[in-house]
Amino acid sequence: MINELREVNGLGYFLYRSTAAQRLSGGDTQDILRSARHRNQALGLTGCLHFEDGMFFQWLEGPKEGLIQVVELILDDDRHEDITILDQGALDVRRFQDWRMRFSDKDRASLMDWFASSGKSTVRPKDYAGAVVAFLVSIAI
Repeated sequence: MINELREVNGLGYFLYRSTAAQRLSGGDTQDILRSARHRNQALGLTGCLHFEDGMFFQWLEGPKEGLIQVVELILDDDRHEDITILDQGALDVRRFQDWRMRFSDKDRASLMDWFASSGKSTVRPKDYAGAVVAFLVSIAI
């Protein structure tokens, strides 16, 4: 599932979408964010987590070893269901250099509204992944 990530030398990235488990509460989301920030700082990872309408969209980036460690934790985390890997691979430059884990939700900016107004394709997987990344970068500024 993360074979492409294992081939990375140096910096890598991982982008996924998941559905939050039905039992997940607002407090759980804050716990996820708090532990992610602590762990990411220790492993040299940066990224952005967006939560909207029961769905997580997350971009993680950093050294391959730490990235693989965290991705494996996410894939085994029962707070996430229906995890879909949108994109992964090598990275030349970080997109979220200053963010141990930036967080946004629908109150900050709506990904679905952004898709509707931007005319970005959600049909082809690579176009969809690129559009999610563009949204995450746009709200990090």
